[in-house]
Amino acid sequence: MADIRPFRAVRPRADMAGKVAALPYDVYSRKEAAEFVKERPYSFLNIDRPETAFPEDQDMYAEAVYEHAEKLYQDWKEKGIFIQDEEPCYYVYELRMGERTQTGIAALSSVDDYLNGVCRKHENTVEAKERDRIRHVDRLSAQTGPIFLSYHDDERIDRIVAAVKQEQPMYEVISEDGIGHRLWRISDEDRIGKLCAYFSELPCTYIADGHHRAASAVKVALKRRKGDKSEGRGFHEYDGFLSVLFPDTELRIYDYNRIVRDLNGYTREEFLRRAAEDFEVSVSGSREQEEELSEAELDRLMRPERKYEIGMYLCGSFYKLRLKEERIAEVRDDPQRRLDVSVLQEFLLAPVLGIEDPRTDGRISFVGGIRGLSELVRTVDRIAEEKKDTEAVAFAMYPTSMEELFSVADAGLLMPPKSTWFEPKLRSGFLIHEF
Repeated sequence: MADIRPFRAVRPRADMAGKVAALPYDVYSRKEAAEFVKERPYSFLNIDRPETAFPEDQDMYAEAVYEHAEKLYQDWKEKGIFIQDEEPCYYVYELRMGERTQTGIAALSSVDDYLNGVCRKHENTVEAKERDRIRHVDRLSAQTGPIFLSYHDDERIDRIVAAVKQEQPMYEVISEDGIGHRLWRISDEDRIGKLCAYFSELPCTYIADGHHRAASAVKVALKRRKGDKSEGRGFHEYDGFLSVLFPDTELRIYDYNRIVRDLNGYTREEFLRRAAEDFEVSVSGSREQEEELSEAELDRLMRPERKYEIGMYLCGSFYKLRLKEERIAEVRDDPQRRLDVSVLQEFLLAPVLGIEDPRTDGRISFVGGIRGLSELVRTVDRIAEEKKDTEAVAFAMYPTSMEELFSVADAGLLMPPKSTWFEPKLRSGFLIHEF
């Protein structure tokens, strides 16, 4: 059963919360991060991406870079920019994007839950991507970016959260991208006790986003365990990792779309014939090269309306691809193969376009659905303009559902890369866990 604990958060003073909170470190390229912090001396990105304080040719993994992150963090604490709660608490974290709101509970998830499969994964991690966060977390003795977890909705937890949200929040800020953030502290012993008990009855939790951050935190914990000579095992602060847990009913997964830079040597007609072997292919419309279409028009022309349907843009024309019924029968009982991103990979990207490993093939790129279908059309048109001798193709995906994510994780399977896109993003710097 899940072990979800309160903790003594390090957090910004209320008047600094809006200036400190920052998007996750991996949202930015090095150049973008350096540009972003120029006019934002108190953005947490200065600590999360400490290489921004060095010249461009500085090795971003040098020891001096991590030393700078530690020094800056300690300096902000000494200046009172960060404060720490005296007693372990849970924290309610609400994000609002447009008319949609999602609310979770910030807490510590058990490292042992991760190791024994109670905290379930659906994605492999790459060791090279872990190394930076391992060194960052280990140097600061703090987890600065929360892991995005989910669980099957529990009405008892919902009732406590709803009651807390009737009170005055500690923070209420709107970030630069228009996302609203509100934070409440749960310090009442009765509520803490109930939440501990309710969480302990959850059979499992699921990593929705942040697999590399979770893996890094766990590896630091194992290192600390190895070096801990104190008597008695007990629970140490490094035995938990910073998380925000959302009930599945609060979350929405956006589409994660694909662009392939060429047709693998096929002409347009040959490619469409190959696609028609496993898909029913229908033309939904076309456009002139210079014609600008609204997002509403692109939705009609390209956005898939149901599972096993894929939108496609090729050579100025829009298509809908529907997996043939005999193929649907092959995959529908397999939690991994029935994902729409898996369908595209198995029946089109690999056998026709030659994309055997989308993790490493430079011909394929991925576009989060939050950026709109117009981004797909613009990119394909730009590639066509740059490469006169070939055509690019874009695929608009039907979003993965939370039920599908849970099914894959429950089966101990893995999703294809770039299967889920969550919005809005949790902010780093709102809550920090020291150990």
